[in-house]
Amino acid sequence: MARIGYFGPQGTFTEQAVRQLADSDSNEFVAYATTPAVVAAVRAGEVERGCVPVENSVEGAVPATMDALALGDPVVAVAEHVLQVQFTLLARPGTGLDEIRTVASHPHALAQVREWLETNLPKATAIATSSTAQAAKDVLEGTFDAAVSAPVAVLHYPLTELVTGLGDVKDAKTRFLLLAKPGAVPAPTGADRTSLVAVTPNEVGALSNVLHELALREINLTRLEARPTKELFGTYRFYLDVEGHVAEKRIGDALAALHRRCIEVRFLGSYPRTDQQPTAVNSPTTDSDFDAAAEWLAAIRRGESA
Repeated sequence: MARIGYFGPQGTFTEQAVRQLADSDSNEFVAYATTPAVVAAVRAGEVERGCVPVENSVEGAVPATMDALALGDPVVAVAEHVLQVQFTLLARPGTGLDEIRTVASHPHALAQVREWLETNLPKATAIATSSTAQAAKDVLEGTFDAAVSAPVAVLHYPLTELVTGLGDVKDAKTRFLLLAKPGAVPAPTGADRTSLVAVTPNEVGALSNVLHELALREINLTRLEARPTKELFGTYRFYLDVEGHVAEKRIGDALAALHRRCIEVRFLGSYPRTDQQPTAVNSPTTDSDFDAAAEWLAAIRRGESA
């Protein structure tokens, strides 16, 4: 039975995601307190896979995950899952809404229910915890009055659901990655995503050059984030997601070009896309186009007419 780590404790949205990514009958799910701890467990071989949140459609990227992926021994994503996020307000049995003075949750969760809390619990103080499930545990122990949690939390903690389906943005989603040590890359499906981190030189046009390499090959950039390197003020790592698979010549050619242009490029994986967003409007260059161009160039070098 394989062991899969996830951002816990029990009752988080990450637990819901990992149960979509892997069969619970043939895998053991192991909860870790932080996303860096999950990544570290994958690197150390404590678990075969690790599930972590990487971005939310309302609050953006998860910084702890981004930093953990960029630093230390490489790990790669082998799958992703996009989960629609709606929250549940949990309290100890017998607690009414008018009795709530403290509401706890992860900062991303609190941000996604801020308007509801201001309207319905104006006297309550919002308090950040390490995860939505930790907030539920704290409520059970009497530390706080209520928790904004994932619906799955009620299966693990004997609390009462006061309100369900919470969320200021009704179509909010969070994307999760299933991580592994570097190895065989999942085969192309025709609807894939490739993730990478690039550190550019501190010079005019450095980021523009990166984007040019992608546009030149008709590669659709679906995500671009920046995080400081933490080494020198004003230097950044750029996190990029693009449509396509490293096995495709246009993607491989672009990665090689970025390797030439950048101080550092870290490959974070090619894996099947699960979102339903439309693909690039332009028809991308295909592998057969690369083959034809290579044959044309070879003929010129042989002195043949082209």
